[in-house]
Amino acid sequence: MKMHFCIPVSQQRPDALGGRYVLYSVYLDGFLFCKVRYSQLHRWNEQLRRVFGNCLPPFPPKYYLSMTASMADERRDQLEQYLQNVTMDPNMLRSDVFVDFLKLVQLDTFSITTEKASLDIFLPDGRSIKVEILTSDTAERVLEVVSHKIGLCQELLGYFGLFLIRSYKEGKLSVIKKLADFELPYVSLRSSEVENFKVGLRKWYLDPSLDSRLMDCRAAVDLIYMQAIQDIEKEWAKPTEVQRQKLEALQKEGNQTKFLELSQEVWHYGYVQLDPCTCDYPEPGCGTVLSVGNNEVSCCITLPDNQTQDVIFQMNRVKCWQVTFLGTLLDTDGPQQTLNQNLELRFQYSEESHWQWFVIYTKQAFLLSSCLKKMISEKMVKLAAENPEMIEVPEQGKSKKHHSQQSQKDYSSFLPRKSKIKTAEVDCGLGTIKEEGL
Repeated sequence: MKMHFCIPVSQQRPDALGGRYVLYSVYLDGFLFCKVRYSQLHRWNEQLRRVFGNCLPPFPPKYYLSMTASMADERRDQLEQYLQNVTMDPNMLRSDVFVDFLKLVQLDTFSITTEKASLDIFLPDGRSIKVEILTSDTAERVLEVVSHKIGLCQELLGYFGLFLIRSYKEGKLSVIKKLADFELPYVSLRSSEVENFKVGLRKWYLDPSLDSRLMDCRAAVDLIYMQAIQDIEKEWAKPTEVQRQKLEALQKEGNQTKFLELSQEVWHYGYVQLDPCTCDYPEPGCGTVLSVGNNEVSCCITLPDNQTQDVIFQMNRVKCWQVTFLGTLLDTDGPQQTLNQNLELRFQYSEESHWQWFVIYTKQAFLLSSCLKKMISEKMVKLAAENPEMIEVPEQGKSKKHHSQQSQKDYSSFLPRKSKIKTAEVDCGLGTIKEEGL
């Protein structure tokens, strides 16, 4: 599926010869990722084409005369589409020519040189592990270093990820975003404008039953056990009083296996909880707390009379979704580092045999969208295991070719409020998925 790349703003800069060039501010998951020139992206595309041939998406053409404002906007839109589409190929995502370029532009954008550095990686129980890395190490590489240090089995790395996390003095915790494999954690942490950010290690799957695949690795069990305790303490997972007493007894005994088995029965165990936000259901302006996991979006909605209502949206009834930026960007030499202040995620849902749009206003809209994608991908894998003749799952690094009786659409990305929506179709394990332009 497409990644949340967007280019919502660009600036004109003078060059050394007295002319001017355009510098594009590229955002990923709502955070400034890099600033690049068209010529840099053009050279990168040529390098990719030499390796991957004609399977690359179309790249916007050169203009040899001055561009009009409409031509400049069209090029920006085309570059957005290119970045979104080029990241759909897992083979390309893992290639050196892809990763090396993105490493370079991240470092250059934030004026960080490659050198040795120490990085604290926080575990779910609040402890940190200090690892020695290079500032140019990707999240994938840093995760490998951390796993080696704690004894986490290499074949289980796909079940975990590095996240940007914000901690508050009162003990609250907010998961901001998952770092993509090619992001540089050191740079992401240094470039963030938000205080109290840290890089945390957490499990990255939303089907609680997948715990069973990790039980033979001591380090993996330790991690999901720590996270289960943290989620209960933070009230992300909500045991009954009887369950709480049993869990506390098992915790005192140090019986991690039984603790995790019982946790499977706890409401919202293994879910990601978002910060309080607002929604338009059952009427505009209602406050809500979202918990995402196990193929559903669970909303605890505060009604105008201060009563609460629990509403659950099942993923198999979600047709599509989109993320929209509602604010304005600074078109200056220093655009803001994040788009997260004014975001909405709207999804189309089947209720009582008709489709209806629901809107959630949350600064974690990109994280929510990533969670929805994750649940779809986990469902694809499960369907493939149950029905191998219906869905052909690609080997790692191979292209996808799927056949399915179910169709589900994914409008997942960035949409400026007044922009023209562009639609592209991609092949996916649940049938045809549509993704609207970022």
